[in-house]
Amino acid sequence: MPNIQSVAFYTLGCKLNYSETSSISRMLEADGFLKKDFEDEADVYVINTCSVTENADKECRMLVRRIQRRAPDAMVVITGCYAQLKPQQIAEIEGVDLVLGAAEKFNISGHIRNLVKGDKTKIFSCDIEEVSGFHASFSLNDRTRTFLKVQDGCDYNCSFCTIPLARGHSRSDSIAGVVRNVKELADAGTKEIVLTGINLGDFGKGNQGGAKREENFLDLVQELDQLPGVERYRISSIEPNLLTDEIIRFVASSQKFMPHFHIPLQSGSDKILGMMRRRYKRDLYTERVAIIKQLMPHCCIGVDVIVGFPGETDADFKETFDFLHQLDISYLHVFTYSERDHTYAAELKPVVPVSVRQERNKILRTFSYRKMQYFSDQHIGQTRKVLFEKAGHHAMMEGYSDNYIKVQVPFQEAYVNKIVDWII
Repeated sequence: MPNIQSVAFYTLGCKLNYSETSSISRMLEADGFLKKDFEDEADVYVINTCSVTENADKECRMLVRRIQRRAPDAMVVITGCYAQLKPQQIAEIEGVDLVLGAAEKFNISGHIRNLVKGDKTKIFSCDIEEVSGFHASFSLNDRTRTFLKVQDGCDYNCSFCTIPLARGHSRSDSIAGVVRNVKELADAGTKEIVLTGINLGDFGKGNQGGAKREENFLDLVQELDQLPGVERYRISSIEPNLLTDEIIRFVASSQKFMPHFHIPLQSGSDKILGMMRRRYKRDLYTERVAIIKQLMPHCCIGVDVIVGFPGETDADFKETFDFLHQLDISYLHVFTYSERDHTYAAELKPVVPVSVRQERNKILRTFSYRKMQYFSDQHIGQTRKVLFEKAGHHAMMEGYSDNYIKVQVPFQEAYVNKIVDWII
């Protein structure tokens, strides 16, 4: 469709989705499209969806309606995890012109140019078992911090999760490929890179370009630590069973990898962990936190927790709460369990009432706030290196210390994208 000139994007879900949207945007711009803000009128709107939230369908429909009111003649393209899982359901949403599954989202340009408004909705999808390629992606809209995708897919079979069905088997970039992207980001002025993936600790698994590799995540971080240019790295979420002593010791000795880990727990009950089909028990998690704090007492540790999983009794929830209370962690990401089609957990009984799930979520969110306050208070008076970002609200700016303590100060141009020694 040669008259298409402008494209706008909306991203739902995780930081990995945001990095992919950013890369798709740059691909389309290189192909002659003009990028516009989502709130502006555009020729094409691309919605990159998520499968984790229970409101994926609702959010998708709401966004499509907004587009139709603003630009009724615009093309609407839906991609991402939800598009892979339920393409036919999405195609039935009035106003959707194109649905792209996991194998096609990076071929979006060719698909868009063949669209004709008013035609039947086109679906380009395949069996997730056929998805094998790796597409590196990163966000470039903010020089300060960039999310760099180095791994995709997952071979785990957690009973609550649809991500393997939406993204396929575990696969990753090569170290050489990651290094090329890091050098490009360094040239663009990026100060901090967050390494992201679906199962990041599985880096090195899977083939790229048909060649087998003998690389792992420790090899990757050691290589990146030697590169000039980028001053800070963070490791995003990493499974406790893949966070080895060697990785922890390396971060403790590194000047570039920040003392900050995000380690999914999901439940503090071994019974519930077993029902979730997680690959560890409480004791292993306790060991991971203990060695981190032994080597880096100042390290920030974030934790993912799911509340209201089927069969989670009041006693199980208390066990989780008590376990988190005694752990030397810094904050929580709390998720309310929601039933996902085609998962084992959706068949488990008894179902926890939604009101109970919400109450447990509220309890842990309040607990998380107190944990982060306590962690921050432990560092009052210390001088830490803070990377400041651009201005926020009310003429203020903010930044994060090496160990992820948020600092807010009156805006000063000289601090933007700079690492400053700051008294907490």
